[in-house]
Amino acid sequence: MNMQNRKSISLTYLFLTFLKIGSISWGGFMALISVVRTQMVDKDKTIKDELVLDGISLASVLPGPVAFNVVAYIGYTLRGIPGALVSMVAIVLPSFLMIILLASLYVNYSHIDSFRHFFAGILPAVAAVIIGVAVGMFQKQVKDWKQIAICVLSCLSLIFLHSFWITLFIIALSALAGYLLYRMPEVGVRAVAVESPSFSLKRNWLFFVGLTLLLTLILFPLLPGIVANERYQFLQTIFFTFSGMSLTLFGGGYVIIPTMQQVIVDGLHWLTVNEFADAIAMGQITPGPIFISAAFIGFRIAGFWGALVATVAIFFPPGGVMVFMSHFMNRIKDSAVITAAFKGMRPAIIGMIFSAAWTIGKSAPLTWPTGLIFAVALLMLIRFKSNAVYLIPLSGLAGILLYQI
Repeated sequence: MNMQNRKSISLTYLFLTFLKIGSISWGGFMALISVVRTQMVDKDKTIKDELVLDGISLASVLPGPVAFNVVAYIGYTLRGIPGALVSMVAIVLPSFLMIILLASLYVNYSHIDSFRHFFAGILPAVAAVIIGVAVGMFQKQVKDWKQIAICVLSCLSLIFLHSFWITLFIIALSALAGYLLYRMPEVGVRAVAVESPSFSLKRNWLFFVGLTLLLTLILFPLLPGIVANERYQFLQTIFFTFSGMSLTLFGGGYVIIPTMQQVIVDGLHWLTVNEFADAIAMGQITPGPIFISAAFIGFRIAGFWGALVATVAIFFPPGGVMVFMSHFMNRIKDSAVITAAFKGMRPAIIGMIFSAAWTIGKSAPLTWPTGLIFAVALLMLIRFKSNAVYLIPLSGLAGILLYQI
């Protein structure tokens, strides 16, 4: 793509395009990426496949939601930091609004029998979906007995040791194990440069600094009253909790589930296991990134502002890292050290995902409808490759019907 074409791409185009994509892309990471490619590569011809692949390569070795980070990369490459901000807001806005509506219904009607039976049907289906994802990742990523051992040890550690710190320990130790077991000599860095954004780096950061100063001037007179407010302090805790998780986790949406459960359920006791499983289900049945479950959790503990703060915290800090690190993309993704570390981290992450399925599954009631829904859901996912977007709500409806028998 030449410079003139990139300059002709407006922020309005980016906003409307990613708003549309965020409204129709059910299914998480690859589903969202495929819609981006269909719309922007095949239909609009505003980008090429190489840009999408470079974005995926970089996002795969950085923390946070992979699909969201790819969108940030595309927006930044096309229109600099303003393009990244507009694209990030647009892709998450539809799912945020939908999760607010679902969370409101959940808060107001969760005591009704049919509503409870719906979520009783969803629980085993969510566990089946997570197992299905973990099995698929295991088949693609785990290649030898060393990686199998890392995966099993990671899973058992999280099942028997309930602590947020154990997840960080597993990630760090598995990265070290990968480096020691799979390290190879550096063979050089690919000499293909990333296309420069249409705006200069200086102008982009001037825009960012200017926006920060403007917000500071607007909020500064209000700060004394805000900071002393207990509600603000709780929102601040929500922000640092979710941003801390998003900035320390690698591998996409399902990877955050076990760590989020350790922090939100076992550590802070903001939700019960059942409520947490419902939050994950909400993220599955809404379009856009799966990380949007954070909005449901935020709404459950602090209303609309809690949902907004949790959403900003879970998405935008890693998005900012993605934008910053785009200048170093080739060195990051071609590094022999990074490649080796990820050969250890990926099976550990898959083990963590298996452990999340175990924890959520055992929280479901031990009844014949639960067992039947779990078995059918797992069969449909693994044998027939059914889409979780349809399977989860259908499992909820099955829960309503089966619990009436």
